[in-house]
Amino acid sequence: MIVSKSGDQWAVRLNSSLAPRLRINSTYSNMIGSDKSSREDRSCMRTHLQEARWFIKSLENRNDTILKVARSVVARQQAFFEKGPKYMKPLILRTIADEVGMHESTISRVTTNKYMDTPNGIFEFKYFFSSHVAMDGGAECSSTAIKAFLRELIDKEDPAKPLSDSKLVELLKQRDIIVARRTIAKYREMMGILPSGKRKRII
Repeated sequence: MIVSKSGDQWAVRLNSSLAPRLRINSTYSNMIGSDKSSREDRSCMRTHLQEARWFIKSLENRNDTILKVARSVVARQQAFFEKGPKYMKPLILRTIADEVGMHESTISRVTTNKYMDTPNGIFEFKYFFSSHVAMDGGAECSSTAIKAFLRELIDKEDPAKPLSDSKLVELLKQRDIIVARRTIAKYREMMGILPSGKRKRII
């Protein structure tokens, strides 16, 4: 999918170069009504023609499904596209499934190994689905946003006095994000960031 902004609106479209339009070869379809073909040949060709039409229709339906899902995701994650990862909202497959009227397994299947080309970079569909963490006041923050906050805090830390996981917990709490220290450690490891003791540098 290709995501772009036109005026104040975000638009989503299929990458046509990766989804070429298929059609039935008229030469072969016309042979079905030809007297030059035997009854057996015509019957065989009718079967193949039906299968070809079914195959093309299935691809069209799949593309329509992917497009519906992509538009739903983009609509719910506009803050991410406008401001970056810190503004990613919690989102689960069931939410999109309910919105587009499909089964959750279908949404999982069409988002696997599919990507969005956006002004912020290329992202796998799965990137936009993340768990949530509670915040003060009853709001929720996505795990993707928390990772972005952690990256920002660590990038700005004093190399001689790197922030411990406990300190990161305190700093996130100041932003009304309540996260356990073990969760911080898990996210940090997922991002390939070393513990504070191994990040310390003497300048």
